[in-house]
Amino acid sequence: MNPRHALIAGAGIGGLCAALCLARSGWRVSLYEKATFLDETGAGLQLSPNASAILRKLGLVERLARFALRPQAITIRRARDGATIAQMPLAEAERRWGAPYLLVHRADLQRVLLDAIARTSGISLMTNAAVSGVEQGENRVRVAIGQGAATLRVEGDCLIGADGVHSSIRQRLGLGSARFSRRTAWRALVEAAHAPVATHREETTLWLGRGAHLVHYPLRRGAVINVVAVVDERCRSAAESLWASSAGPPFLESHFAEWDVAARELLRAATEWRKWPLFDCRPIANWVCGRVALLGDAAHAMPPFLAQGAAQAIEDASALSAALDQDKDVEAGLRAYQALRRPRATRVQKESRRQAAIYHLAGPAALLRDMALRALSGRKMLARYDWLYDAGNTTGPVA
Repeated sequence: MNPRHALIAGAGIGGLCAALCLARSGWRVSLYEKATFLDETGAGLQLSPNASAILRKLGLVERLARFALRPQAITIRRARDGATIAQMPLAEAERRWGAPYLLVHRADLQRVLLDAIARTSGISLMTNAAVSGVEQGENRVRVAIGQGAATLRVEGDCLIGADGVHSSIRQRLGLGSARFSRRTAWRALVEAAHAPVATHREETTLWLGRGAHLVHYPLRRGAVINVVAVVDERCRSAAESLWASSAGPPFLESHFAEWDVAARELLRAATEWRKWPLFDCRPIANWVCGRVALLGDAAHAMPPFLAQGAAQAIEDASALSAALDQDKDVEAGLRAYQALRRPRATRVQKESRRQAAIYHLAGPAALLRDMALRALSGRKMLARYDWLYDAGNTTGPVA
C-alpha cells in the first residue's frame, strides 16, 4: 500500500516541522517553497518549553545545543531610567514545564530543520515553486505549482498551507488577508564585543516605554546580542510605514531619545537594521476546507508580544501529525486537528493582542502597570505562564 501523500506550501519553521512530523508517521511529503533560495536571514527566536518539547521529540534539541542558550531569567525594565520592574526566573524552566527554554537564531533552527529533512526519507523539497491553483476531488487534492514560465501539476491526499502571514492558500479559501497592525519591528544583531556589558547577561531583557518596547538577549553562546525594537506608528499601511521611516537609525534615535542611556547605547551599537511591518489576523472559525488546512501564521498570525509565532506553528505541526495518525480518513483527521488546535491558538492570539496594549502604555496607566508587576513575586510570574509554557498543555505527541 502506498503511503499517504501530503503537499505543503511553505518551507518556513512550521512547514519544515510539519514535514518532519508527518514523515515520521509514515507519510510521503512534498514541500513547495516560493522563494528561490532558503537564505539564512531573520533574527532571534525565544523557543519556550511548549515548542522545545516537540523539537526534542523530533531529536532536534540536541542538535541545537551548540547554538542555543538557556536564559536564566526574563527581566523587565522601565524605559526612562532602566529601573527593574520585575523578573521571572528561568533557571528551573525545564523542571517546571517539562522542557528547556531556549534562545536561538532563526537561521540556526532552520539549518537544523533542513539537515533533518535531508536525513529523512520520504520528504522532497522544491524551491522557486509557488502554488498557483488548487482543485479538490473526491479523494484527492490537485495543485498547480508555478516555476517561472512552467507549471507542474501534482496530486496528494491533503494540502497544508504553511505559507505565512500573507498566505495565498488562506486567500484561496476566502478567509481574508492579514492586516497591518500599525506597529513595526526593527531588528539587529550586535557583536557582543561592541555591545554594552549589561547586555551580556544570560537573560532576556524587556524594556517598556510609551508607544514602544525593546527586547534583547544573547545568541550563539553569547557571541552576538539580538535586538528588537517594536514601535507604534501612525501610518495607515505597511508601504507608508516603510517609506515614512526609511531613515533607519535616525528614526530610532528620535523615537527612543527619552529612554535610559543603556538602551540608547545598545541601539547605537547596531550597524545594520532590518525593518518588518507587523501584521496580524483576526481569529477565524475554520482553518480547514475539505482536504486543505492552514498551519502557523497562515491560520493564526499574531503580534510578537508573547514570542509565540514560531512556537505555535511547531505546536500545529505536532497536532496535525497526531490527528492524521489517529484518523485514517484525511478530512476527518484535518477537522480533528482544527478542533485540537484552534481554541489554544486563538487564546494565544488574543493574549498577544492584550499584551501589546499593556507593553506600550503611557502616563498613569503605565505607572499602574509597573506597580502591578512589582507586586508579583518570581513564583507568581512563573505561574502566570503555566498555561502557555507547560509542555503537557500542547496538543498531542509527535508520532
